[in-house]
Amino acid sequence: MLGTELSERICVMGIAMNLVTYLVGDLHLSAARSANTVTNFMGTLNLLGLLGGFLADARLGRYLTVAISATIAALGVTLLTATTTIPSMRPPPCENSRTQQCVAANGHQLALLYAALYTIALGGGGIKANVSGFGTDQFDSSDPKEGKKMIVFFNRFYFCISLGSLFAVTVLVYIQDNVGRGWGYGISAATMIMAVAIFLLGSPIYRFRRPEGSPLSVIWRVGFLAWKKRRVPYPSQNQLLNGYSNATVAHTHKLRCLDKAAIIEEIDDKCNYNCSTVTEVEEVKMVMMLLPIWCTCILFWTIYSQMNTFTIEQATLMNRKIGTFEVPAGSFSFFLFITILVFTFLNERILLPIFRKINGGITCLRCIGIGLIFSVAGMVVAAVVEVRRRGAFANGNVRITAFWLVPQFFLVGAGEAFAYVGQLQFFITEAPQRMKSMSTGLFLATLSMGYFMSSLLVSIVEAATSGRWLRSNLNAARLENFYGMLSVLGVVNFMAFLVFATKHQYKIKSTDHQNAIENA
Repeated sequence: MLGTELSERICVMGIAMNLVTYLVGDLHLSAARSANTVTNFMGTLNLLGLLGGFLADARLGRYLTVAISATIAALGVTLLTATTTIPSMRPPPCENSRTQQCVAANGHQLALLYAALYTIALGGGGIKANVSGFGTDQFDSSDPKEGKKMIVFFNRFYFCISLGSLFAVTVLVYIQDNVGRGWGYGISAATMIMAVAIFLLGSPIYRFRRPEGSPLSVIWRVGFLAWKKRRVPYPSQNQLLNGYSNATVAHTHKLRCLDKAAIIEEIDDKCNYNCSTVTEVEEVKMVMMLLPIWCTCILFWTIYSQMNTFTIEQATLMNRKIGTFEVPAGSFSFFLFITILVFTFLNERILLPIFRKINGGITCLRCIGIGLIFSVAGMVVAAVVEVRRRGAFANGNVRITAFWLVPQFFLVGAGEAFAYVGQLQFFITEAPQRMKSMSTGLFLATLSMGYFMSSLLVSIVEAATSGRWLRSNLNAARLENFYGMLSVLGVVNFMAFLVFATKHQYKIKSTDHQNAIENA
């Protein structure tokens, strides 16, 4: 199963981190449209993680969902290999599509490309949502020995993610640019096919758990019943709510309108489907209380998405040579991933122990806040670097070194090291115990909405500025204004995050709940 995640990461990162150069350079699409194609692809992939999680919880189980999803992803990468290899799937060659008018790819040529990308998104979403959960199914958390093995599994799981990403942005990107796109994507396809075969061969030794039903069904049911009983008066005492005495989650007065889903009406003799329990209502409340923080996490991934779209386009117009070797533009994402690894190590070994000595530790919300600050700083630096890059070209036709992009990769990568861990920990620990799969879905949804937000902002800016800020030829554009706008939005978003974070109350522990029941 680790091989499946490794292969998924190789495929997705190998595509996302260098696709924009193919769309602009080979298919002759505009820079804005190319960026939106990449962000829409990544947004859809993460959004489909919700579908993959729902199917696994409700019907198929994690094993079958991972197997089917990996097969679909392998099919998608094979299609992508074909569409980038067949000459008729590309427009006539053009000497420099960034500075002159070239014939863009037509609808038929783009149709197969989009079919391949969204087939990969469908498969990748299913893998992303379930492979880590299926890995934890192999361990008995009640057994201390297996609990330690689970920690080793997660270390290896994250190592595979990092290894796959680094391989993709170095080896695969180089092959795509210097040998051929078909070869680069073909290696990804072969890797995924091998991963499917290995995953299936391990079936006899896996542990399987039956689907227990999707938490989305509980959320829908509580919402529906609360709306249906909106005119029913509240009971005189909370103890009259269905399942109050044996609730496993403490009853709260927040979002009281949802309590109506647990009201027992006179016509409800057995109260089967016509009313929810207090536990179910409180679980839905807990999910709803996560949404304000969830909303403020979206813009981080909008900023992050610039690292594999416009920043890569910047690199194509800069001096990328080290001696006689020219570094592929997409390979500069190496600095993003290496920064993530370095800061992850520093957080675990140095920063977190220091914080524990000072104030008992660093909370997940503080981690998110630090990540947001780093992301805003990254956009400020990106704007400054773009002014310098474009000024040097305008004044003397000079291409400054692409290593000027390293600081923005460094800052955004450091931000991800904090924000990724903080967000994932926040959604896992604050989600209801029975809705742990929902926590992964919420986290993936922030990534998805971040990429879609990027597409929306690019479209709005392109229309509002008549294409002056964002052009295929960045030397004639005003990309620094776009980065500056993201910086301002980042500051506003951070202020909103501070308001919501200070008002957030962490989940009530089970001991506190028992005391509340006894006092009632």
